[in-house]
Amino acid sequence: MQVIEGKLSLLGDEKIAIISSRFNHIITDRLVEGAKDCFLRHGGREDNLFHILVPGAFEIPFALEKILSQGDYDGVCCLGAIIRGSTPHFDYVSAESTKGIANVTIRYGAAVTFGVLTTDTIEQAIERAGSKSGNKGFESMSNLIELINLYRKIGA
Repeated sequence: MQVIEGKLSLLGDEKIAIISSRFNHIITDRLVEGAKDCFLRHGGREDNLFHILVPGAFEIPFALEKILSQGDYDGVCCLGAIIRGSTPHFDYVSAESTKGIANVTIRYGAAVTFGVLTTDTIEQAIERAGSKSGNKGFESMSNLIELINLYRKIGA
């Protein structure tokens, strides 16, 4: 059996966008740092990494739509942190952010990764932003790098 998979290395000329939400910036700033670290460690050039800030996770799909419609990037890493509160707002924002990113990604067939945390507590978010559970921003960028390589191999 032949296995086709992406490698965790960049050629160096890839243009990558990170879309992150400002809301819960104490968490999202760490996710962005992790994603940037991953990008640079695996051969990316800092001048080819673009950070687009949106107000909250709900707005990520709208920015993603604009970016992908322009066709200027090889991949997009979506990062955010939605932390449950005492109202149903968490359910609406997490569902719409997730569906929105998925729908836009499918529409464009682009290399996009989902690094939006949906946690019950701030402690869980901290754990996923560079503490006990690693950094999900780093993980999301590494998945994006592999996905870009895979798309090259399968002609997507």
